[in-house]
Amino acid sequence: MDHYLDIKLMEDLELSASILMNALFSKLHRALVDVSQGEIAVSFPALSGKTLGKQLRIHGCLDALTRLEQLPWRKGLSDYTQVMAISPVPTTDKHCLVSRVHVQSNLDRLRRRAMKRRSISYEEACLQIPEDNTKRLDLPFVQIKSQSTGETFRLFIKQTTCPASQSDQAFSKYGLSNTTSVPWF
Repeated sequence: MDHYLDIKLMEDLELSASILMNALFSKLHRALVDVSQGEIAVSFPALSGKTLGKQLRIHGCLDALTRLEQLPWRKGLSDYTQVMAISPVPTTDKHCLVSRVHVQSNLDRLRRRAMKRRSISYEEACLQIPEDNTKRLDLPFVQIKSQSTGETFRLFIKQTTCPASQSDQAFSKYGLSNTTSVPWF
């Protein structure tokens, strides 16, 4: 994690920052599936409240970031992004953990699963999983369309400052980890 790459979003009248971040993050995920062995991470320097902000920071070693940048992964977004050069990470004692938070908030999906697993009727599933059983998160998220199922889902992201961690845990194909931190600056 000795280098990073910043990408700033330039929203316009037609496309908001959140729509652009969804598109950028989806494209990054597909690129990480192709080139990353878990050595590339992300952070959101402009995260504020429920939004990820207008900046995506990609962390990694120089070789990994160079491999990523050799792909045309941002195709179609050049008019909406300002890409900085790959740079060395400045000296910092601060780190942050950027992780995915799972939530089961879709009542219909939960009920269908219960019906299938327990061989119960829809009415029984409604009694077992009432309307007030859903969990709501006040975390920022990106909305992504699954390439395998075609379903759209929200990937909730939690970013917290923490001490530096020296975990050998690889980052996911989303650039996230529950145990390994990235430099924060």
